[in-house]
Amino acid sequence: MKNDNSKKLLLLPMLLGIFLSAGNAHAMHISEGILPFNWAAVWFVVAVPFVGYGLYRLKKMSETDLSFKPLVGLMAAVVFIISCMPIPVPTAGTCSHPCGTGISGILLGPAISILVSAVALLIQALFLAHGGLSTWGADIVSMGIVGSFAGYFTFKALRSMNVNMAVSGFMAGLFADWATYITTSVELASGIRGDSPFMPLFWKILIAFIPTQLPLGILEGAMTAGMVVLLYKKRPDLLIKMRVIKTEEVAL
Repeated sequence: MKNDNSKKLLLLPMLLGIFLSAGNAHAMHISEGILPFNWAAVWFVVAVPFVGYGLYRLKKMSETDLSFKPLVGLMAAVVFIISCMPIPVPTAGTCSHPCGTGISGILLGPAISILVSAVALLIQALFLAHGGLSTWGADIVSMGIVGSFAGYFTFKALRSMNVNMAVSGFMAGLFADWATYITTSVELASGIRGDSPFMPLFWKILIAFIPTQLPLGILEGAMTAGMVVLLYKKRPDLLIKMRVIKTEEVAL
């Protein structure tokens, strides 16, 4: 009975995200059909090993800790909801939105964060017309792989230099968001440039994102910092369990 109730609680955030975003089904991430087949295939090939390794890590972690899967499910719902807040950028063929991979990268590690992002992106593509199936690989690379690693390594690097939890979380969320959109700009410029030079188109797309993604990155940094600090104050045991901090750091 307890397990059933836990599953219902995990479903609530995802259902809320669906209801909130269903009325405005703007194409987010990279829209269906934007990338030519050869480039869409390239990004799929890049994404598949990372998603496969994420599945492997989830299996290994779940074998040693039965409570790990519910935490992953909860983070999947968080990433799903956060990335369901699109602001269309028509000139770029996509839209701006927070990503949520900064916090998932910090808490779950980049491998499982990539898997979480892949699931969230697939559900959005299938049921909300957000992104697309043909561009799923490219979206996994930009939001899942680059976003997760950027957030994870930024947080770890700053904490190793004794930067406080709030600043480390903020910078991790900020860089995860901005790194995602730099990568998206690379993917779009590579795919749609034809015979045109890469760099001018890349800069044109990147600049098109700035009015929306600059403040959204700051917002995501604040959200990531808030989540990490809240867990640090209220549930440091979870951060220790997920190897975000060491036991001796709680006493500091």
